[in-house]
Amino acid sequence: MKERIMESRHLFTFLNVVEAGSFTRAARILDYAQSSITAQIQTLETELGTPLFDRIGKKIMLTDAGRRLLPYAQEISKMHAMAKDALCSETELTGTLKIGAPESLAAFRLPGLIREYRERYSRVKIVLKPGECWELRDMVRSGELDLAFLLQPETEDRELHVTTLIHEPMALVAPLKHSLATYTRVEPGDLKDETILHTESGCTYRILFEQYLNRHGIFADPSLEFWSIEAIKQCVMAGLGIALLPLVTVQNELREGKMARLAWDDSEQQVATQVAYHTKKWKSPALSEFLQIVEQHVAHWRA
Repeated sequence: MKERIMESRHLFTFLNVVEAGSFTRAARILDYAQSSITAQIQTLETELGTPLFDRIGKKIMLTDAGRRLLPYAQEISKMHAMAKDALCSETELTGTLKIGAPESLAAFRLPGLIREYRERYSRVKIVLKPGECWELRDMVRSGELDLAFLLQPETEDRELHVTTLIHEPMALVAPLKHSLATYTRVEPGDLKDETILHTESGCTYRILFEQYLNRHGIFADPSLEFWSIEAIKQCVMAGLGIALLPLVTVQNELREGKMARLAWDDSEQQVATQVAYHTKKWKSPALSEFLQIVEQHVAHWRA
């Protein structure tokens, strides 16, 4: 019997289903009919002689075979992208860049540099994935992301090339005319009876802030947690509490007099914007050009 050759497009579809978490979302991303996604996965399963997904209700989970196939599919996808990049001229870059960033950087640091990159290289598709720093690092290690922007204390990683771009001052912000706004220096004990509005539990600077307060016997209500920095800012301006946020995320509101910045020593909550990519990753022309634009924007950030 003639052996069938596995098609790379079926592997790409498999990867998209894994990343999207469902056949429906993968079909939307790839602009395919869902029946086409299902048929390609079934064909791949038939060729391999084993199911790749367990379908439990509306949820799908990788089988053991699917988990074993995943790193090979990712490697084939990388090689396919490298082959395409190698055949493109520098002025006609194509391909896909998968970038990760926490919300604060995705909203307040990246828009300008992504816009400039898209203006220069419109044929390169950029996929921006939000997430906490620890999970973004894991995704760079596994090859799911080409690079990630991180907001955390300066650190080293044997598997990743990590570059510090800029140190990010933190701002303890409060509603206008808050009593603490008159203090020449706010101490941890001054926050004992204050309502503190938190970012999500995995946020690096939230962890540092809580650890610092805990060391001084201050234990804020952990239930006051918000999924978005914008939501926290609106609640601060509405008088619901105070929050510690990167200065870059609140500088417009401070400049416009919509909230107050308290005299807080943030030396124990120091974080920096960093960029990380795998030490063994081949830097495609698309990635190299993106990193060059990052360097140009960093000079502007520092200024």
